Amino acid sequence: MKIHNKKKLLSFLKFKRDFQKFGLEKARSYELILHWLNNRLSRNQFLVLSGILVGSTAGLAGVLLKTLVHSIHHFITTKVHFEYQILFYIVFPFLGIVLTTSIVLTLFKGQDRKGIGAILYEIAQNSSIVSSVKMYSQIVQSAITVGLGGSAGLESPIAVTGAAIGSNYAQTYRLTYKERTLLLAAGATAGIASAFNAPIAGIMFAFEILLTGVVFTDFIPLVVAAVCGSLLSRVLLQEDVLFRFYAREAFNYRNVPYYLVLGIITGLYARYFVVISQKVEHFIKGLQMSRLRKAMFGGAVLSLLCVLFPPLFGEGYETVKAFTNGDTHKIIENSLFRYFEIKDLTIIIFLVLVLLLKAFATSFTIFSGGNGGNFAPSLFAGGTVGYLFAIICQQIGFTEVPITNLVLVGMAGAMSGVMYAPLTAIFLIAESSSGYDLFIPLMIVSILSYLIAKWFSPISPELKSMADQGKIFTNKHDKNILFSLKTEEFIDRYSQSVLESAPIDDLFELVKNGDKNIFAIVDEQKTLRGILTLDDIRPYLFNAEKIPVTITEIMKTPPALIHQEDRPLEILQIFDDTGVWNLPVVDDTNRFVGFISKSKILMSYRQLLKEYSD
Repeated sequence: MKIHNKKKLLSFLKFKRDFQKFGLEKARSYELILHWLNNRLSRNQFLVLSGILVGSTAGLAGVLLKTLVHSIHHFITTKVHFEYQILFYIVFPFLGIVLTTSIVLTLFKGQDRKGIGAILYEIAQNSSIVSSVKMYSQIVQSAITVGLGGSAGLESPIAVTGAAIGSNYAQTYRLTYKERTLLLAAGATAGIASAFNAPIAGIMFAFEILLTGVVFTDFIPLVVAAVCGSLLSRVLLQEDVLFRFYAREAFNYRNVPYYLVLGIITGLYARYFVVISQKVEHFIKGLQMSRLRKAMFGGAVLSLLCVLFPPLFGEGYETVKAFTNGDTHKIIENSLFRYFEIKDLTIIIFLVLVLLLKAFATSFTIFSGGNGGNFAPSLFAGGTVGYLFAIICQQIGFTEVPITNLVLVGMAGAMSGVMYAPLTAIFLIAESSSGYDLFIPLMIVSILSYLIAKWFSPISPELKSMADQGKIFTNKHDKNILFSLKTEEFIDRYSQSVLESAPIDDLFELVKNGDKNIFAIVDEQKTLRGILTLDDIRPYLFNAEKIPVTITEIMKTPPALIHQEDRPLEILQIFDDTGVWNLPVVDDTNRFVGFISKSKILMSYRQLLKEYSD
């Protein structure tokens, strides 16, 4: 404790020195105050204060982004006029993706890592240090993409922005990795809470997605950050900007069969959505084009889809609100389907096509160069599935179908299956609709959808490749700790080696004067030829009659080779399979690099485990 206090005092004194040296123009007085508070308050008290500050800042960022997008939408729909409505859907979605890509290439030097996976990577591989650029880059990019009609959501960019705010705040005050991770999650929590005016959903998002595999006992900073973000959203945003639903029916247990069937349907649709997303991502990555040309191609595809099916334009929340308000005909009036006689069958066919193409529209928006996430698309698709299921049930002959409730719980079901976050989905819809009496159907549909998604893939397909490579944490804490270790740190580059053509006396001299008990035998190009241990050499040291003529007579082939790119988890498995404690490390050309010790890896693992426990 004394050492920790000394560190904080030294940090404060250093800042004070810089403050006095450079003056007010280069130092912010509020930082001086916060440094002083960090030194005076207890750890928990300062974390609560930090949660308030980070939550308020991230909440404001969320409000700013929602307001920007709403303003852009309002401008292009009321101030810009085309002679033909079709030009509206041709120009703006294309322009949104191309402009976003151009800004990334020019202003942000091509750095466009985005989405929840980017946050998880920083937590697992970069000590929760997020670039300060992300505090504003995501706002700029997603505002242009979604504001001009990109078929994606703002919630992932808001979460990344909040995470960057929390991380950079923690870096400023030199907080530890655990505290930095906690405030990173608090920023993302506040961002989600402000986007949906749903503080509990924001907290669930942090625990289900961001803090997977991270052990925490502190959660109060998350709560206060969520409350701050949600309050700012409620106070500053207009009612039509908020994600709110008011029309719904009371829960009736007799409708449980509807919810059971809907849970299965949303689970299957969620699987369809993520599979299409992966296929489109691989397709776009495989195109032999520049990034700007890919953006133009993706923008053209998106514009075509929006022309044919206008509900694919933008986030799509207005369409879902139309379902709950009974204004279904407004959904079709700007599409080519308006030339057909609008009957129930016309609406069903139209919505089926919208559902099938939504996965393509979102994927082309995100992977061709736009910026956005799957939150809003999954909610839009789930609401559409719920409404479609309801009107099909009516057509079959069922009466008193709870249409609005099916729309709401369908949103939770699709989001649960796409995002692998059932609790976030449940609380998000419950808070956004004040539908706490819908908890039972929300749980039925969300859990069923989640179980179906898990049956196809235990880990979200969006994150699976990163999890397999150990780039992000999973709920397997032992593996997380091992994946956080770096192979480079365990290689003994001062290992002793001897040429295979050298006289045997050189080997004996190396043994006498060295401090190692294992030796590498190499050729003139340092290619590994074999190894020798002290036990292998000892019989010849004190018996002149048995001394071999050459080193090659006694050297042996190593039981296995370690490569520099192998990860500690894989290396430990090799040690277990071979039953040895030291193995040679080689590069791609089989040149000897050094030896690696099993005991050294295990000691580092135990030390990290102790830190996690503390």
